Amino acid sequence: MAKINGDLNKERERCSFNISELTILMDGGPEKTKERRERENIMISKKNFYDGIPEEYLSYKEKYEQAVKKSVIVFGLVRRLQEEGKTTIHNYRDVLANLLRASDVSTGFPLALHYIMFMPAIINQGTKEQQAQWLPRAWDCNIIGSYAQTELGHGTFIRGLETTATYDPISEEFVLNSPTLTSYKWWGGGLGQTANYSIVVAQLYTKGECHGVHSFIVQVRDEESHMPLPGIKIGDIGSKFALNGINNGFLGFDHYRIPRNQMLMKHAQVLEDGTYVKSRNSKLNYGAMVFVRVVIAFDMVNYLSKAVTIAVRYSAVRRQCQRKAGEPESQILDYLTQQHKLFPALAACYAMKITASKLWDTFNTVNEELLAGNLERLPEIHALACCLKAISTSDTASFIETCRLACGGHGYMHSSNLPSTYGNAVAACTYEGDNTVLLLQTARFLAKTWQEIENDGGKLTPTVEYLRTAKVRGYSHKWVNSVENIVYGFQVVCMRKIATCVQDMQRRVASGLTFEDAWNLSSVQLVAAAEAHCRVIILSTFSSEIRGMTETTSPELKQVLNQVVELYSVYWALERLSDLLQYTTINQKDVDSLRVWYEELLAQLRPNAVGLVDAFDLKDEMLQSTLGSYDGRAYERLMEEALKSPLNAEPVNHTFHKYLKPFLRGKL
Repeated sequence: MAKINGDLNKERERCSFNISELTILMDGGPEKTKERRERENIMISKKNFYDGIPEEYLSYKEKYEQAVKKSVIVFGLVRRLQEEGKTTIHNYRDVLANLLRASDVSTGFPLALHYIMFMPAIINQGTKEQQAQWLPRAWDCNIIGSYAQTELGHGTFIRGLETTATYDPISEEFVLNSPTLTSYKWWGGGLGQTANYSIVVAQLYTKGECHGVHSFIVQVRDEESHMPLPGIKIGDIGSKFALNGINNGFLGFDHYRIPRNQMLMKHAQVLEDGTYVKSRNSKLNYGAMVFVRVVIAFDMVNYLSKAVTIAVRYSAVRRQCQRKAGEPESQILDYLTQQHKLFPALAACYAMKITASKLWDTFNTVNEELLAGNLERLPEIHALACCLKAISTSDTASFIETCRLACGGHGYMHSSNLPSTYGNAVAACTYEGDNTVLLLQTARFLAKTWQEIENDGGKLTPTVEYLRTAKVRGYSHKWVNSVENIVYGFQVVCMRKIATCVQDMQRRVASGLTFEDAWNLSSVQLVAAAEAHCRVIILSTFSSEIRGMTETTSPELKQVLNQVVELYSVYWALERLSDLLQYTTINQKDVDSLRVWYEELLAQLRPNAVGLVDAFDLKDEMLQSTLGSYDGRAYERLMEEALKSPLNAEPVNHTFHKYLKPFLRGKL
């Protein structure tokens, strides 16, 4: 094993808490840590997963082919765990999270949507008979599925989708058709060359009437030859900003027929004669989308934790400038400006992981209620998943870019793994729902909730109960700089923002505008209200969960985790200071004290920064970074990776003799 950088050694020696204790705490117990490490070690043991030419030097076609190979390795391990009885269809999310965290395929997996959307759609929207028919084949990967909802002309506005599924009662088949160019399905992961089946979302027509969008299981390629079936137009959409191994595809239909029983009919049905049986609640189809948004929230934690680990370790190794004459150059992690860049991102990793876990628990609880026929919390979980997906992705993309910038020029190198990590994270800001539109969906739920409060409505669902409390309590007392008060301050901000939005819309409607126009004119503030609500959820969940989790931890770990909670809370209070100044009693003196508190927290966390990222337990094979390795040999690794450049395979490139030499001699 290579010698560990002296600066990193000192950082670990000065850490005040037991790193393993924190790792186990965040995993949920020693058995969870053991399971996760076993899965990750299985992945890492597949040496050919990481060998070969670095992915950034491959062509687009080669990146896809490499991604297919690696997908087979990753999901082959899922199959192995299935056979050993170590995973079932009910807990495969946790298994996948471990394996995908360990794999770090920067180009993405063309098989990912098979597990993340294809199977969840069947589970959430298929009848028991349909699940019995399709899930075993999907679970064993006898078929590979994708999910085709977004079209060339429509994305988040699902009601505007143009693909049609018209029922033919004579043959008892649905006829799928793409009537326009803009109706072609676009972006489906794995759809280009990999999948042979897909969930297709289309406008359902029976007896001449449109019943809105519904989901269908559609075979798109022959199971043996893998050739596209007659009536199917399918292919890859081309190179993208990142994730070029996912094999995003397009899909069109030319009056393509499928059997009646391939419409997912758990909630709505089409009978043999074409009679349409309406769902008891159209929002029951949100289940699959909520699931994938929970997965995205966990993905963001993985991306951000890798970026922060890389940046913090490199900042401990990198020395730059003498702060005092005659002294060695300083570790850049000692500069307050560097701490200001990195420590909020570090705190965000912990905040987002705990909030994502809470969202997952809430999703499971609500799912059980739905199965029992209780739909009360369905709008709440949908609104919650919408805003957490939006904020977790936008925050992660912003923090990762800050981490990259904090690493200077070396952070721009592909070998740092920061550009790829950023590219993967920023993609999530638009897929599975544009963030602005998702925040507006949350705002719609908040506006309805506020109207219920104004009309003295009954019991509110748990995540919005604070709106009523904030309205009754108000904010007339003196501001106090504490985590609890910051959380309450954000509750008041959200309450006041959504109240103002509702009042403005009512005023505009009263003046003669339509509701739609009034909504549009209020939309900027509605987005701000939804963001404030999400800040309330994350801040309150983070502080309350850490309070409970640290009741049985060591005093040293409790202290540092409380500091992390405080830093995260104070950071966002300062970031949203204009809102607090507008809606609470915070004054200039309070703000000055808040800034001092923030700077003190940066200093308090400084000795534990490396320990806090080490606790993420990310092995070098998972980080795939020249800058962030455990041993801190950043400069050696940068040179090792540079030598892998294809341009270094020969001392003189042929272009010198063909172009440069004639140019230099004036013979062009």
